[in-house]
Amino acid sequence: MAVATAQDVALRLGRDLGETEVPQVEALLSDAETLILTRLPDLYARIEHGRLAAEVVVLVEATAVMRVLRNPAGIRSQSADAYSVSYDERAASGNLDLKPEEWRLLGVRSGLFVIRPVLPPAAWW
Repeated sequence: MAVATAQDVALRLGRDLGETEVPQVEALLSDAETLILTRLPDLYARIEHGRLAAEVVVLVEATAVMRVLRNPAGIRSQSADAYSVSYDERAASGNLDLKPEEWRLLGVRSGLFVIRPVLPPAAWW
């Protein structure tokens, strides 16, 4: 069950969803939540204990779904004469994915880390 709803997506899109869009949006929201749960298996506990605002999860899920709805084919540009089309996977691949800044909003940090050995204290004598 997604934290965001089809109504959350419609409000952010600024229009009502069509009859055929509602089931698609609900499925995409569920998929978005599944993606989040793969990296944050304690998502619901974080929300329940106030470590993550439900509104942030709604924002991230709805935004990811809107990218698919707005540009399902991932088209960057088109031309009319001698038809041409260009695809931009970074902007909207047509696939549901979360951007690095959205992961950061959810509290997922990425980057380099250092592993340091823990040595027992040196004996002084």
